[in-house]
Order: sequence, then structure tokens, then C-alpha cells
Amino acid sequence: MSPLELADTAEQWTIEAMEIRADFEDVLELNAACFQRSWTREMLVKELARPELAYIFVVRSAQQRVVGYCATWIILDELHINSIAVRSDWRGRGVARALVAYVLDWSRLKNVSRATLEVRRSNESARALYKRLGFELSGVRPNYYSNPCEDALILFREKVEPQLETTVCV
Repeated sequence: MSPLELADTAEQWTIEAMEIRADFEDVLELNAACFQRSWTREMLVKELARPELAYIFVVRSAQQRVVGYCATWIILDELHINSIAVRSDWRGRGVARALVAYVLDWSRLKNVSRATLEVRRSNESARALYKRLGFELSGVRPNYYSNPCEDALILFREKVEPQLETTVCV
């Protein structure tokens, strides 16, 4: 798939499929920085060993550093967005929105008709982003998260339609 190039006010960045050899350490480091229950090296290796199911996309700065990623699964006709992480110094620049929109557009090429994800109840900025992208509340998983203990909101988007002005190409 060809990368999508986007212009930030400060610099250029691209979104593309993760390159295992080039991006593995950056994705592992970013996951540890963003999540209390982060992936171990072995967990990420197992995830990447399932190319028919698991897909990870990265946002790269002009200096080729990974500044964000989105890990997904496709199960039948449904996209599961498992995790999204953006470096703290890159937040607020539209990286997460562009990344989720890119993944939604890409998933259409895989004949996905709907998408789902879970989000902490307290993560208001993520919830606002998902709402802008057409996700709606469909359920709650009580006490799903730990440190702190918190409910997960289950969000669905029933129809996956184009999100970006630029079409994702294979």
C-alpha cells in the first residue's frame, strides 16, 4: 500500500503499514510509554505472526521516527481497532484522527462493513475523536481497565465509508 502523506503545521508526516524490522523497537517503546499494561516483546512478535488477522499502521515524522501507531484486527467483515498511541509531544496535531481515518479507509479495501473499539470512560479526548469519526456507544464492559479500575465503553461504527480526501491505494 502506498503511504499517505500529510502536512502538519510544523512538518510533514506519513501513514503506512508497519515495517517489522524498521519499526518494531519504536512501536514497542511507544506502547510502553502510552499504556500501563504494555506489550512485551513476545506479545508483539505473536501479534505480527498473524498477518491474516493483525495489521499495524504507523505515523512517521519527516525524520522517519514513529510518532504514532494503530494496531487492528480484521475478523470477517469487522475491523477491531485494538490500540492507538501517539507520542505525547505529537498530540493535538491531528495525528490520531488521520491515523484512524486512514485505517477506516484502508479497511474498506478488505471488505470491512463496520468497525469497533473500546475506550476508557474517562478518555474524553479519544471519545470526542471517535464520535467525530462516526462511532456510537453500543455497550459497556464494567471494570475492564485497571490502574485505575475503569469501565470500557464499546463503540461501533456500522458503516465504513471514506474518511479522507485522499484515497488509500494498494
